[in-house]
Amino acid sequence: MFHVAPSASARGLIPVQGTFDELGRPLREVTFVVVDLETTGGSASSCDITEIGAVKVRGGEVLGEFQTLVNPSTSIPPFIAVLTGITDAMVAGAPRIDTVLPAFLEFSRGCVLVAHNAPFDLGFLRAGCDRLGLDWPSYEHLDTARLARRVINRDEAPNCKLSTLAQLFRATTTPNHRALSDARATVDVLHGLMARLGNLGVHSLEELSTFSAQVTPAQRRKRHLADALPTAPGVYLFKDGKGRVLYVGKSRNLRTRVRTYFTASEMRTRMAEMVGIAERVDPIVCATPLEAEVRELRLIAEHRPRYNRRSKFPERAVWLKLTVEAFPRLSLVRKVQGDGATYLGPFGSVRTAELAMAAVHEALPLRQCTKRLSARLLSPACVLAEMRRCGAPCQGEESVDDYAVHAQALRDAVSGDPSRIVDTLTRRIHALAAEQRFEDAAAHRDRLSAFIRTVARLQRLSALTAVDQVVAAQPTADLGWEVSVIRRGRLAAAGVVPRGAHPAPYVEALIATAETVLAGVGPLPAATAEEVHLVLRWLEQPGTRLVRIEGEWVSPAFGAGAQRAWLEFDGRDAVRPFDDRRGLRPVARPARASA
Repeated sequence: MFHVAPSASARGLIPVQGTFDELGRPLREVTFVVVDLETTGGSASSCDITEIGAVKVRGGEVLGEFQTLVNPSTSIPPFIAVLTGITDAMVAGAPRIDTVLPAFLEFSRGCVLVAHNAPFDLGFLRAGCDRLGLDWPSYEHLDTARLARRVINRDEAPNCKLSTLAQLFRATTTPNHRALSDARATVDVLHGLMARLGNLGVHSLEELSTFSAQVTPAQRRKRHLADALPTAPGVYLFKDGKGRVLYVGKSRNLRTRVRTYFTASEMRTRMAEMVGIAERVDPIVCATPLEAEVRELRLIAEHRPRYNRRSKFPERAVWLKLTVEAFPRLSLVRKVQGDGATYLGPFGSVRTAELAMAAVHEALPLRQCTKRLSARLLSPACVLAEMRRCGAPCQGEESVDDYAVHAQALRDAVSGDPSRIVDTLTRRIHALAAEQRFEDAAAHRDRLSAFIRTVARLQRLSALTAVDQVVAAQPTADLGWEVSVIRRGRLAAAGVVPRGAHPAPYVEALIATAETVLAGVGPLPAATAEEVHLVLRWLEQPGTRLVRIEGEWVSPAFGAGAQRAWLEFDGRDAVRPFDDRRGLRPVARPARASA
């Protein structure tokens, strides 16, 4: 049956003065359960567990052991019996997995699982839970084999087998293909690896989990740059010797995140180059994670760091503008002006903007020529008039009032209901698909998708930017509140209400000290689309409360958000929204003509 042997130190915790508390969970405070399994074969879907052995350790001391044979549902193959020494006779009186597995889950509850070739052992444990209908706990886990491959070179050991590593680290137990012995040997291997990595500045579980040998010694020598950083949420700026910003990032824990650039998971070539140039890291502490996200966007736009590849530059955005003239037309522009025109965007690329423009031209007979027209000045018509895709206002065949109907249809689609454009193009798509002109249908599909997605995004953002002020709160993990003051879609202030404190004074203080946001022009008068999107995502999280609102926060009842089929459309699927092409194939081949 089960064998659990607690050590003397397990009866109480010895208080230890923390020195690296800001680095995450120090390794000496993490409880590991090192587990090993013996099975009837190598496939978790068709084989069974015959033995479980586990050792619970913390701070280098053994807290307990778990060992039991398991009666499998099938006989043990002869070659497995020779390898492990476990026979059918030995497991005949052992408990079955439905008794053993719940006991092991209880033994390892709240611990970090460790195994040599962890996917094998954890795969069998997870498969056992699935068969028994048990919930698999969300274990954090480490693989000593994978970690050893990052630490041990070929000169030290020819391979990373458990027996080889046990000999290298002089394990007190020799692995012999029995679960408890192998688990004890894995404990010694784990401690040996941790001792080596400690000299490289790896002191926390997070750093151990993400350690990479590709981090150069030069990077590790700069880990002192993170020593003075706070553990609060905020933004960090890597700077060179001349004070130029190289990279901007954000984190919920500034010191923990920045240290990873020097000791752990940063394997990107550009980041290694950036760390080599960096001479200091400047923190900007933020009251809330939302403030950190917003500040990151603003700082990237301000400094344009060379190593921020995902940098967003607002001046590169593209808009579609319905011009203000007697016969309006669509034009690609880079800047929104306060000229009373209707704007659609912003688009991330000119190509996407051109797709949306093509969708409008397919549905509405707006003129596509670039010359200025008036009711008194006539000019020759282009080929679009002959194709009946334009009412030819240039020849006086369409009056200003008649043409205004088309322009108003686009304004209504952008600000309200786009169903006229959607219905027109959808009919066209289905007609092309019925004619088996799939390439043409796909082109119309992509145009309509680009148009609807952009309209839906604009309507969603402009609904918030039209509100003078929104004050909202979101509960924190320690039962306090994160409070944000949002003015015209721009984050104007952020703060935290401590647990148990009355929120009213904090809210009033935030409102009084919030940034003054003046009314700008266009659908995004005070902030970029990316910032408004971040704020909206925060407002839409479960548990967010609206504290105060000045103005009306409304969206059109029949707006683009109702076009779910197009908003959920995956452009990688080349078939939608057409019927399955297989239905167009002939069900029988014509008989071959005889000679």
